[in-house]
Amino acid sequence: MSKLEKLRPSGLHHNPAYSHVVVASGARTIYIAGQVSTDEEGRVVGEGDIAAQTTQVMHNIGLALKSAGASYSDIVKITTFVVGYKPELRPIIGKARSVFFEGMEPPASTLVGVTALAAPEWLIEIEAVAVVD
Repeated sequence: MSKLEKLRPSGLHHNPAYSHVVVASGARTIYIAGQVSTDEEGRVVGEGDIAAQTTQVMHNIGLALKSAGASYSDIVKITTFVVGYKPELRPIIGKARSVFFEGMEPPASTLVGVTALAAPEWLIEIEAVAVVD
């Protein structure tokens, strides 16, 4: 596990959903490609359901992290892409995602609204960067 210092600088609005700054001191950086809501067989999970898709995406990120000897606590940055983003989707996505960061400071995070992803059934894609010793 790397040493991660998650900062909430004064003068910036405190949002419990993410950290503004993450300083990583680990020796290995792990880049996880954008994960989508598919199972091991490539079947879409949660078609039409942003919460279910977010949960599956985060599960897939966990599998990718584990393969590299890392865990959710090693993530320093996530970027989330949401098809047809509207502000009312943020709490739904946040609630589904927060389960995976329970009891820890969340990583730095960016959310981007997009018009489409690579497959029309996908509503969300999340990529992650993690650091481990």
